[in-house]
Amino acid sequence: MNTLYPLKFQPVFKDKIWGGRKIKDVLGMDFGKLPNCGEVWVVSGVEGNPTLVKNGFLAGNELNELVSVYMGDLVGDDVYDKFGDEFPLLIKYIDANDWLSIQVHPDDELAAKRKVGHGKTEMWYIIEAGKEAELISGFRQKVDKETYQKYLDQGRLKEILNFEKVEKGDVFFIPAGRVHSLGPDILLAEIQQTSDTTYRIYDWDRIDASGMKRELHTKEALDAIDFEVADNYKTRYKPEKNKTIPLVRCPQFTTNLLEYDQAMSKDFEEIDSFIIYMGVEGSSVLKWEGGEEKIAPGEAVVIPNVINNIELRPEGKAKLLEVYLT
Repeated sequence: MNTLYPLKFQPVFKDKIWGGRKIKDVLGMDFGKLPNCGEVWVVSGVEGNPTLVKNGFLAGNELNELVSVYMGDLVGDDVYDKFGDEFPLLIKYIDANDWLSIQVHPDDELAAKRKVGHGKTEMWYIIEAGKEAELISGFRQKVDKETYQKYLDQGRLKEILNFEKVEKGDVFFIPAGRVHSLGPDILLAEIQQTSDTTYRIYDWDRIDASGMKRELHTKEALDAIDFEVADNYKTRYKPEKNKTIPLVRCPQFTTNLLEYDQAMSKDFEEIDSFIIYMGVEGSSVLKWEGGEEKIAPGEAVVIPNVINNIELRPEGKAKLLEVYLT
């Protein structure tokens, strides 16, 4: 009988007006004839953009098809009870060669009200960043809807937004409702809820290939925005080798960092969830009872819930992100 095993998927490449070449030049992923690649989706159950298994006897199957067949054995019983046949996370790598639009995503409540699926809470782990790289996360001062609208209408929105300098290894948690954007020269790993709903607030007045400005969602965004000011917009953590370092724990996902140069054994007996490993630096070999699978930068592996014990071996030094639901 064929049994479940760690799954790797064919990537889905996305050209973007702000995308660059790092997906190929740094992560070594060939995006073919696309003019650029702003995003590569490596684990996706998003309708219309599913990832297909590329390893083992399940090769060619869509992710959500496997969820419907294997249910809790793949994703965990509690996860399946909550999300049904839809895989609950979207896993990406993003290359920002220019400013992304200033944008916001709805939370679960607003998304349900507008019938657009789930909300979109996400997080970023910075893989590479230029010396002048920066991003936008939230507001720098307390504002209300009226004040925000005034600054937006006057073309002064940047004055009330919080700009953050970005360095390799930085982590930013972006809960639904937080206004945000990525600046040029940033390569990152993104973990997010399964959603592709984005409300574009401002797009730097740029023109696309057809000579048009991209659509803005000024009205839709207004009710989605959280106007509160956070104490810290950058997630603080203490790097430590050969240990599992917590980065983000929220209702939507848990993410840890593994920076290691020696073998690590992992026991998932107490976790009723799939586990995802994302390669962000160096290469690793994942070993389980039925075999082994390599994880290179830019790749992700989904470990089914029925596999409780694995060993991770770095090829020299490596960094992985570990993601699951709690």
